[in-house]
Amino acid sequence: MAKEVWKGTVLTAPVPPVMVSCGSGEKSNILTVAWTGTVNTKPPMTYISVRPCRYSHALLLETKEFVINLTPASLVRKADYCGIYTGAKVDKFQKCGLTKAPASIVSSPLIAECPVNLECRVTQILPLGSHDMFLSEIVAVDIDSSLLDGEGKLHLERAGLVAFAHGDYYALGRRLGPLGCSVRKKGPPTRL
Repeated sequence: MAKEVWKGTVLTAPVPPVMVSCGSGEKSNILTVAWTGTVNTKPPMTYISVRPCRYSHALLLETKEFVINLTPASLVRKADYCGIYTGAKVDKFQKCGLTKAPASIVSSPLIAECPVNLECRVTQILPLGSHDMFLSEIVAVDIDSSLLDGEGKLHLERAGLVAFAHGDYYALGRRLGPLGCSVRKKGPPTRL
């Protein structure tokens, strides 16, 4: 297979376009980031990367807390808006008709319309060049009860989450198999 070689660039895809709520009270804001992910399991750690020139950067430095709100397809236009416009000029909660809900541990609000909210407390800020990485511990997870079955098992596929790849948003598609499908011994083989 022939491949063309480009200079180094950020092309990891897909990534989750999440709405991050930060600040507190009247000084809260929403920014949309796709530069986030899992860092560690115990303790549960994540990160977001934010340009220092962004309005939310100062809010993050001030409170050292934020909430990662997972974005369902029904909110993709609102998430896009929150990534395009600055909170210095517009109240994005009000403009987008999103509901501020109190978090259980952190001072930043949750976005009530998002099915899953990760409450985060910053443990380290790493200046990396164009962005600062806010390395954080996930101190609480708020899950919409519609995503849980009668036994309390999480069914994240019900959330209708979106992905972002090279400038476009995508609805997550069909299930291909569970973790461990390559070594599964029971039932029919999973096609890859």
